[in-house]
Amino acid sequence: MASRTSKTSTASPVGGSSKNKPSDKLNPKTIDPFNKKQVAKSNFAVEYNNGNIPCRLNHGSVKHKLEWKVDIAQVPFDPILILLASGLPETSHPYTFLSETGFRELLEQPDAARKINQQVPQLLESLSNVVHESLNVHLKSIMQQLAKKSTDRKLKERIMDVLQVLEQNGGKDALVAIKSKIPTYTPLIC
Repeated sequence: MASRTSKTSTASPVGGSSKNKPSDKLNPKTIDPFNKKQVAKSNFAVEYNNGNIPCRLNHGSVKHKLEWKVDIAQVPFDPILILLASGLPETSHPYTFLSETGFRELLEQPDAARKINQQVPQLLESLSNVVHESLNVHLKSIMQQLAKKSTDRKLKERIMDVLQVLEQNGGKDALVAIKSKIPTYTPLIC
């Protein structure tokens, strides 16, 4: 009996060939789960992926829940609350849900005020970074609108006040965005 040889392709089914498939047009933003090049945005994401945060996402049929691996009253505020605060600027799932919900649930604990006293300086630094990152994402569209109105003499003083507040709260990135759209702006800190 002669043996049959089958013609099989050795190309990987996920992104293995350089040709575009017709199905690629239907869902062009499909995420490749085998892609190792996805980089975590924050320290929170890295620590969560390493299993250093004692919670996990419980996918319910209707609503997601945060499930703590230990009793939430026993969760140490020292590293965990700061890590959760550093994850607040995350924009990808599940990190957004985990950081926001975990941060809120820890602060809702009855003895949270006592536990948080030691972490206030670290927490303020982490939260100010969150504000800077969140604000800077929207600066381009804000600056376009302010640049259009900056020639109006009636609004010029108000616009300069807004630009100063943006510079103070947005840091160096905000100043770069301001100067790119309104080159005549004089920075507060030279």
